[in-house]
Amino acid sequence: MNTKLTLSLDHDVIEQAKRFAQSQHQSLSKLIEGYLRQVSAPKEQTRPVTPLVAQLSGVLDAAKVKDYKRDYTDYLADKYR
Repeated sequence: MNTKLTLSLDHDVIEQAKRFAQSQHQSLSKLIEGYLRQVSAPKEQTRPVTPLVAQLSGVLDAAKVKDYKRDYTDYLADKYR
């Protein structure tokens, strides 16, 4: 079901959008509808895992990695003594 929507936009923007819609063989309404669908669609939060990352998964012990800041601080303290 289509519902009418009134927008207030800069005249130049409207003219530019009309030309673009015409070059795409679409109405301005369909062009804006497609844009709004795209920007309002739920975003996928996870990225696909690459094969390299999948291979490396589990290689490091999480308990050892947990204290990396303390380890790095200790390293710097020893280095600059």
